[in-house]
Amino acid sequence: MAKGHRSQVKRQRNENKDTRPSAKISYARVSVTKACFVLDAIRGKDVNTALAILKYNNRKGSAVIYKLLQSAVANAENNNGLKAENLYVAECFANKGPTMKRIHPRAQGRAYRIEKRTSHITVVLDER
Repeated sequence: MAKGHRSQVKRQRNENKDTRPSAKISYARVSVTKACFVLDAIRGKDVNTALAILKYNNRKGSAVIYKLLQSAVANAENNNGLKAENLYVAECFANKGPTMKRIHPRAQGRAYRIEKRTSHITVVLDER
């Protein structure tokens, strides 16, 4: 159990908080595997290059990640006062979300399960 008053505990916890600009989308309708292919292509790149890669990439999650990266850049400019030219993609990852289970009818009264996977995607930017 933590020692000290609740406000002291909160203050200590907030000191360790990551102040880099970021954006997160929850329950994106793309599987983690498909999202990671796109995220691997932009990791470590500067923002303008990453946006260009995402715009002309025709993989499944690239449109969602494109909007997410634009949101992260807007957060950096508005909340942290950073310039978009100096930013690069420091971290980007996808975590598994809940799976929607659906039934597909098959022959002779059988049913096959269809799993519609979701993911939580996070993009963290940093300044060079």
